[in-house]
This record gives sequence, C-alpha cells and structure tokens, in this order.
Amino acid sequence: MSAVLDVTNLRKSFGALAVTDGVSLDLHPGECHAIIGPNGAGKTTLIHQLSGTLSPDAGMIRFAGEDVTAMGADHRARRGLGRTFQITSIIPGFSVLENVALSVQAMSGSSYRFFGRAARERGLNERAMTALDLLGIADRAERPAADLSHGEKRALELAVAIAAEPKALLLDEPMAGMGRDESAALVETLKGLKPQHPLLLIEHDMDAVFALADRVSVLVYGQIVATGTPDEIRQNPQARAAYLGEEA
Repeated sequence: MSAVLDVTNLRKSFGALAVTDGVSLDLHPGECHAIIGPNGAGKTTLIHQLSGTLSPDAGMIRFAGEDVTAMGADHRARRGLGRTFQITSIIPGFSVLENVALSVQAMSGSSYRFFGRAARERGLNERAMTALDLLGIADRAERPAADLSHGEKRALELAVAIAAEPKALLLDEPMAGMGRDESAALVETLKGLKPQHPLLLIEHDMDAVFALADRVSVLVYGQIVATGTPDEIRQNPQARAAYLGEEA
C-alpha cells in the first residue's frame, strides 16, 4: 500500500548547524509512526517542515501522491494534512463548539461573516459536534475553551484537527503536561483514530509511544539512526544508546 506521506532526504540548516540531516521516512494508511529522540534532536523542526511552516533546504515531501515541498501550510492543510502543536493553540474566549466549528468553516469554504456565530450554522454545528463526541468532550460544547482542564484542552485541539477531516495528522507532543490517566485515555482515543487518520507522532512519553506506535524512528542530531517496530527499537543498540537508555 502506498504511503500517504513520503519524505526523502530532507535537509535544513541554520548556519553551520544541520538540524535536519538527510531525513527519509514515510507514513502508511492506518498507521502510527512515532518519532522519538532527545531534546535538540530536530523533531519540532522536522514537523515544521512537514506541515509547511518551515521550508527545507533540500529534499522532497510527498503527501497523498503529490509533491508538496514548495507549498505553504495552508495549502497542505487544504489537501488534508492536519497538525496539533506542543503548546495548545485553541481560542480561549470562544466556546468549545465555536473552536471546532471554525475549523469546519475554514475547510468547507463557508462564509466568514461572523466568526463568533460560526457554531450557529447547522452544517458546521453538526460536524463540530461529531468531532467533539469522538474526543469525548461533547458535554463541554457550550463552555468557554478557557475553562477546560489541560487534558480537555488537548482533546479540543485534536477535535479541531479531526473536524477538518484530515488524510493524516502530525501530532507534536500531544501528551505534554498530561497526567498518567489523561495520557492513557488519549492513547486509547488515538488508537481509534489512526485507521481513518494515520498519525505521525512526536512524543516524549515512552509508555504512550510503545502503546500506540506501529513503527518508531529515532532521531538524533537531525538524523534517523534507527527505524522499526516498538519491540525492534527496544532491542536496537543504537536506539538504546542514543535515547532509550534504561527506559527500554
């Protein structure tokens, strides 16, 4: 089965520092492919390049069979490449429902007449509520987003991404700041999402990574040093030396 995301020899430098140094990886339908590595390995820079917020110096990014290397983030999003961020990017003054309805509105080409009333349009409302229900926060729909707990805010951000009906999702540390129970609940949610929305996951929570990922790649100093199943990565000497250590 062909990859939904295919990255070949991606390179990015800032001065003499190569932060992405010949990275090649892919993401297949129904899969979660996790990228792990120590701080400073280049993981977030890689996500920025894949999402289109940062241009690579060399290499190619193909998404859904199309070369998107030169496209910006908005064009990639409209082609179905969704993303969440390390820091929650919701609009705190809007309701939970309005946050998700705006995502539907942006992708559907609906009118932008009154952002605050987006959730009152029936079609937007129905799609937004479907996403909220999928993430288990439909009962929070009318509450201001600012009033949610940290875990609920992360779920809302994911609902915003899912409502746009992405062909693939880039997840940048979705478990950041979560407790053990919240992380475990999100892992189960993501397991249910990946058959329809393949996931490229950057995450420091190794319990979450090994519970969720079908494949794991280890990124060190901008280079992929190992790729394999979770069990293969646990046993890989390079991966253990570079990152896993005693966590393996």
